[in-house]
Amino acid sequence: MAHERIDVDLPLAKVYEYLSDPTYFPHFFERIDHVNKVNSQTFEFATQMGGKDYQWTTNIIDNLRNTRFAWITINGNLNQTGTIRFTPLDNGERTRVDFSLDYRTFFGEPEEELAEFIQALPAQMKKDLQRFKEEAEADTFKQNADDTLEEIEAADEAEEEEAAA
Repeated sequence: MAHERIDVDLPLAKVYEYLSDPTYFPHFFERIDHVNKVNSQTFEFATQMGGKDYQWTTNIIDNLRNTRFAWITINGNLNQTGTIRFTPLDNGERTRVDFSLDYRTFFGEPEEELAEFIQALPAQMKKDLQRFKEEAEADTFKQNADDTLEEIEAADEAEEEEAAA
């Protein structure tokens, strides 16, 4: 399990808006390739390690607006749980983010690439949250996340057209 804390120079409501929507995660989490929203509570995650695809579906288990956001894996070949806690600083002008994230296999010991992925989680999470902070504070986060979403949607459409041909 990894736990990181970062202070963001943005109001709590804005930070919560960004971090309580897992579809934004691939934009700043380098090791998550894609998140698809199934419904308001369910999200499908995907990544690739060592040439192997990992996919898992999560459900939101706690969503207390501007306070806490948490999810847990309900199926897939990678088990992920996460909790984000939000604390207002300086009368709500800044926000402290406490982020906990854990990956596990469902059965047995992980293969080498996955074991390395899990072992590197704390250092990677620190980099990912710093990237989030920089882009959110520069007000480029939402724009860049929307651009990434458009690229993913275009790739999905191209795959569908290719499959139909």
